[in-house]
Amino acid sequence: MRVLAVDPGLTRCGIGVVDSSGPQSLEMISVGVVKTDIDAALEFRLLELEKEISIWIAKFKPDVIAVERVFSHLNVKTAMATAQAAGVVLLLAVKAGIPVVMHTPSEVKAAVTGSGRADKKQVAQMVKRLLKLKEIPKPVDSTDALALAICHHWRGVGNARLATAKKKAVKKR
Repeated sequence: MRVLAVDPGLTRCGIGVVDSSGPQSLEMISVGVVKTDIDAALEFRLLELEKEISIWIAKFKPDVIAVERVFSHLNVKTAMATAQAAGVVLLLAVKAGIPVVMHTPSEVKAAVTGSGRADKKQVAQMVKRLLKLKEIPKPVDSTDALALAICHHWRGVGNARLATAKKKAVKKR
């Protein structure tokens, strides 16, 4: 299974692609950051995100797109920008006919490190270790995207199976 994961952001949007042929067999295919000009108007920044993420979707042909769920209890402006970037990704996924899933930041941290309260350094170290990388990808947005992809490989597949089983159980009633 191939997961394209997006850590949404308007200034820096982390993006990563991770393949798996089994739960212990993860391979980073690509990682990067889509940057937009902070001086550009919002609509042009969103258009730039759309253009760049479309290229990633066409190039890597993911089976699923994982997006970090927008969460912010501190800054409404940051939460809005993140939500707008996530909206672009959700729209592209549905237009491409690719399933999209969302994972919370604490879910990602827990999947990768074992603790939903892990800090960014702990997450980055585990991403490096789990993907057998020589160094931690930079900036942190790219590492966060890879952590999201790992989370989906480990948790998303099981969650999808549970959802399918529940649907079948409801139909039998």
